[in-house]
Amino acid sequence: MTVSLPELIADRPSFALLARDTSTVEVLLGDVVDVDLLADIPLVDAAGTPREVLALVPYRQVRERGFACHDDGAPLRCLIVDEHTAIDRETAIAQLPSSPVALTDAGFDLSDEDYAAIVRQVISDEIGRGEGANFVIRRDFTAGVEADPLTAGLTWFQALLEHERGAYWTFLVVTPGHVAVGASPEAHVVARDGIVTMNPISGTFRHPAGGSTVETLSEFLRSTKETEELFMVVDEELKMMSAVCSDGGRITGPHLKEMSRLTHTEYMLRGRSRLDPRDILRETMFAPTVTGSPMQNACTVIQRHEREPRGYYSGVAALFTPRETLAVGEQTHDLDAPILIRTAYLVDGRLRVPVGATLVRHSDPDGEVGETHGKAAGVLGAIGAVPRDGGADVDEPAAERPRLAAVPEIAELLASRNSRLAPFWLNPQGTDAPAPLSGHGALVVDAEDRFTTMLAHQLRHLGLDVRILPWNEVTDDDLDAAELVVSGPGPGDPRDPDSRRMRRMREVVARRVDAGRPILAVCLSHQILADSLGIDLVPLASPHQGLQKIVPVFGEDVSIGFYNTFTAHVAPGTTQVGVAEVSSDPVTGDVYALRGPGFASVQGHLESILSRDGLHTLQRLAEDALA
Repeated sequence: MTVSLPELIADRPSFALLARDTSTVEVLLGDVVDVDLLADIPLVDAAGTPREVLALVPYRQVRERGFACHDDGAPLRCLIVDEHTAIDRETAIAQLPSSPVALTDAGFDLSDEDYAAIVRQVISDEIGRGEGANFVIRRDFTAGVEADPLTAGLTWFQALLEHERGAYWTFLVVTPGHVAVGASPEAHVVARDGIVTMNPISGTFRHPAGGSTVETLSEFLRSTKETEELFMVVDEELKMMSAVCSDGGRITGPHLKEMSRLTHTEYMLRGRSRLDPRDILRETMFAPTVTGSPMQNACTVIQRHEREPRGYYSGVAALFTPRETLAVGEQTHDLDAPILIRTAYLVDGRLRVPVGATLVRHSDPDGEVGETHGKAAGVLGAIGAVPRDGGADVDEPAAERPRLAAVPEIAELLASRNSRLAPFWLNPQGTDAPAPLSGHGALVVDAEDRFTTMLAHQLRHLGLDVRILPWNEVTDDDLDAAELVVSGPGPGDPRDPDSRRMRRMREVVARRVDAGRPILAVCLSHQILADSLGIDLVPLASPHQGLQKIVPVFGEDVSIGFYNTFTAHVAPGTTQVGVAEVSSDPVTGDVYALRGPGFASVQGHLESILSRDGLHTLQRLAEDALA
């Protein structure tokens, strides 16, 4: 006798319903335990037998990486699965409640005017002062719910199953005192059979009335803001991939993520790793699409400008599943972890739908306000809490809706984006060619921008033996022992006399230059080196965050990606300052590179996906420093 969905979950205080494909709904039953750290997630029982666990990971877990946050005490909640079954999706839709759930006292916690003011402040005070390339600031749509919480959650899940399309996970997680229901479009990180994948998604196209068309979608795809926004989050997730994958990660795409009311652009990143899946999750906390970049400083900016804690927004739902077969040395579990966005939370009779906008240097405050309205309406419409949008995407059966990604004009627009990107990250990185810098070693000093993990990966590809140390852990003995020091990039104003980090990075650069020992300085450290040589540092008229330029570097015009708000500056035409050879813009005098006895430096990020000529230029400058 077939057991119905209502019978499966009856009298269960904790359960989860997951739709991860188009035909079934998975039912996960078990007990809940709350733990402090990701390492505490109980993947084995008392006898050491692997077991399945679904963990709700709150945003506050960034504390494990030493990052700042408003700490609301949201628990790292684990559903220990003792029964996992599946039922037909259409059967589930028919068995779940569908009567609308009324909302009261609905609205945003921040007014449009207040949110727009925060956007302006972030652009001017954070991006405009070099604190980072982009930041995601959220606001919450809230409402009262008088219905029984379980009935409300099941009703909203039924609406998502029936009306939403394109989601990576559609889910309902019920635990004591807490209901979470959503349709996440984005897998943050997946680890399966030793292969790690990440899925950076950015750019939001809200379908107009009547549905999207080739013309309206093409206009969105040609948007400079949307294109650069996606490139920046790919760079940020490649930093994470380079930290957890031995082969650094390779990107494929771009693709369209077409949902019922929104369309996003996305890439896929893949690499190999033997790390414990909990360690992979820790090293990738959290997605730059919902935080910003560089990640550590993004958390600080979020804490400065968001007035309330995030709860589970921008965290992940992480499903750890025991493997059926294991090779020697393999980890016991696979990991499937979507980002907790497009999600509604119901606690103590209040509905909360957090939504955020990605703020970049050319964001329009009114446009970002509109984006939060569109995202909130998308979630609320999808769960049936407000009237759904009109248009073909509601009335037309899902199987008959056209997929615009297959239209040649759209496919060509998407493919054209890759012509701007570094072949190193697009192509397989294995090679039989000899590594040109084999036999040399390098110490990379991290100044709170994990672009250093990508730099280290490229340096290893060139043949160097590389290790990374944070700026506050590297000792003078470390600096003296290293054959080559790569002094890395980081956020902030290099002229700030009150910053411990800036003072230490100045000491790193000075110690190597004064000793005549090889140093390669990147971005922030390039500016510090220039300043030590008597070259002026000035703020740019407009920040170069996620900007691609073709610039001269010692006789070659190269395509490089830039993430800087400040620049070293000389009189146009200057080619020498003291012992330093200068490569600069012939019109503005912005300094792109320096080299001299035992040192070389570059303003751009040679490791970025925006640096088409990055690997070649990195090799040239490393050779200059070592020479």
